[in-house]
Amino acid sequence: MHFLLSRGPVAVIGLYLIASALLASNPVLGRAVAHAVPPVGMAFWRWLLAFLIVLPVALPGLLTHRHRLLRDWRRFLLLGVLGQGISGAIVYYGLVHTSATNASLIYATSPAMVLGIAAAWLGDPIRPRQIAGIGLAMAGVVAILTRGDPGALRTLSFNTGDLLVLVGAVSWSLYTILLRQTSNPLPVVTSFAANALAGVIVLAPFYVWEGIAVRPMPLTLTTLLSILAVALFASVLALLAYQKAIAWMGAAQAATTLYVSPLWAALASWLLLGEGLESFHLLGAALVLPGVTLATVPPRPLA
Repeated sequence: MHFLLSRGPVAVIGLYLIASALLASNPVLGRAVAHAVPPVGMAFWRWLLAFLIVLPVALPGLLTHRHRLLRDWRRFLLLGVLGQGISGAIVYYGLVHTSATNASLIYATSPAMVLGIAAAWLGDPIRPRQIAGIGLAMAGVVAILTRGDPGALRTLSFNTGDLLVLVGAVSWSLYTILLRQTSNPLPVVTSFAANALAGVIVLAPFYVWEGIAVRPMPLTLTTLLSILAVALFASVLALLAYQKAIAWMGAAQAATTLYVSPLWAALASWLLLGEGLESFHLLGAALVLPGVTLATVPPRPLA
């Protein structure tokens, strides 16, 4: 991965493909152990291990920027709530009730959500083609939520897991925007470590409650290996690649890695989990992917 050290065309394309594949690993791994590992425990240990993995590299930066980190502790806790809490534990709970393919397709709308939220919240300019793209992407989400049955809209009968993943997608979009909102960003590894630690702090009381009131974390080899895989691939490598993509491409362009992720996730889910593709998956993908492309990819200039 030495080619990612310089910001050339090959590095940008490589970073894009790597980030999308790594992000796709989270719903697949989460779904694989959804019935064996409690959701809050999964999120807590995922981010604790991720923090410990990067700590040797991140420690100098954490010490150098300690005064700024302490000064901005509220912001980092908010990032922990959004990026590690809601987009972690809530989504893992959702994966108990829905498929990895569903989760990936719903998450793929995050680029469009970033544009819409940034326009409404920050006053960012938005073009008619972007509005149309957001509309298409949201129509794709509706197709997935209703399983292609319009009658579900009349009765408001949606899958709980899909709704929870949608909440996670909105939270991830807010996380992406907040990462952008700084005039002097921290180094990527320092920022990642600070966000991971904030997530651990946010999740800790809920993890204790889950272990007492629901069920404790099972100490098995499968549990340990699955959490280690999620911590390394779906957390450390994926989030570092994603934050690097934000720095190189901007929030909206970096978020487009999420609409390539369903292709990786669908393939992995079919090969590893035995999940099949339903007609509503195809309908949702046919709306989400072009919609996000229309919303986030700028048109080519006329010759």
